[in-house]
Amino acid sequence: MDSLITAAARALAAGDPLGALNRVALREDAPALALRGIAMAQLGDLSKAKLLLRRAARTFGPREAMARARCIVAEAEIALVSRDLAWPQKALRAARTTLETHGDRANAAYAGYLEIRYLLLIGRLDEAEHLLAELDPQPFLPAARAAYELVVAGIAIRRLRTKEARAALIRAEQTAGLANIPALTAEIERASLLMKTPAARLIARGEERPLLLEEVETLLATEALIVDACRLVVRCANTTISFATRPVLFALVRALGEAWPEDVSRSALLARAFRAKHADESHRARLRVEMGRLRSELRPLAGVHATKQGFALEPRHARDVVVLAPPVDEDHATVLALLSDGELWSSSALALALATGQRTIQRSLEQLAEAGKVQSLGHGRARRWMTPPVPGFPTSLLLPAPLTND
Repeated sequence: MDSLITAAARALAAGDPLGALNRVALREDAPALALRGIAMAQLGDLSKAKLLLRRAARTFGPREAMARARCIVAEAEIALVSRDLAWPQKALRAARTTLETHGDRANAAYAGYLEIRYLLLIGRLDEAEHLLAELDPQPFLPAARAAYELVVAGIAIRRLRTKEARAALIRAEQTAGLANIPALTAEIERASLLMKTPAARLIARGEERPLLLEEVETLLATEALIVDACRLVVRCANTTISFATRPVLFALVRALGEAWPEDVSRSALLARAFRAKHADESHRARLRVEMGRLRSELRPLAGVHATKQGFALEPRHARDVVVLAPPVDEDHATVLALLSDGELWSSSALALALATGQRTIQRSLEQLAEAGKVQSLGHGRARRWMTPPVPGFPTSLLLPAPLTND
């Protein structure tokens, strides 16, 4: 490896893509193509980066399997950042095996880290935790170690282990200080902000208040009967009943939970569950059927009894009933939550991350676009979705001032 390639690689490791391009921008050999690809990725031109890395992988000779594997790992990271979740995992695993075989422990570990990030993004937490337990972070340089700690924090946050999440974020911040990469520091700050931002709302006895993530963890450890509208379950102690595939039943139990210990009128339940503005006998008959199904589902935790006006919830063992609701109640909240990361998402990637049909996601995106909450770029298969950017300064105002002559 010549001195220019070495200097460009060091510049990339320090988060200086322009410095790297100054050294290899005009070269067409395989190492230079790979470094140019990584530099373009750091600058945000992901399409150009992908093309350069593929050219580099083809240019490396048959005896340079390790170099090709490194290109595949870099391309996998670009696919992850650009939310190309259909990128083949098998190629990444094969590259990781090649790197381990040739003794490149640092890049092999980084390939494992990318796979964990992919699993975390699509909600496969059990698999992500299993791989994380097998991953040795010792070979990581400071920047990669900080990113690894972010993944540890991400899993802990989703598992509602707030102490573990805070500790990981502190380690990430300390390690990022050694790397001295502003973009990485900003990402850690955004993740830390999640611990200080309301994660849910508590609705109990007619009152409502926001809850931080730590308070949600404390609430789930109590003996209360919790109607969890964030995960579409009803839980008490160690018993959990899922209503993920029963939206009508969950709408009914949530209405009963919000009104507890009072009852809910039949007309209110019809409007809540069936959106019936003018109820007729068929609606009332359906309500009776659905209430029978709800009694059957809730039998281990609570009963549902009829009153003069409607129905009321009666917990069997718990002394209190509360509803845990998302911070904001609106249609398509889960789609907006994914788009809030600021990245460009395809409808297929959103469908994969939310484990639902692509056509369902497309309908949600069309409705959100009509409301001005999301916008799209591109057409056809290249179409990507994002939340509208925050208005800022014109680009020209961010350019450096011209140098004066001495």
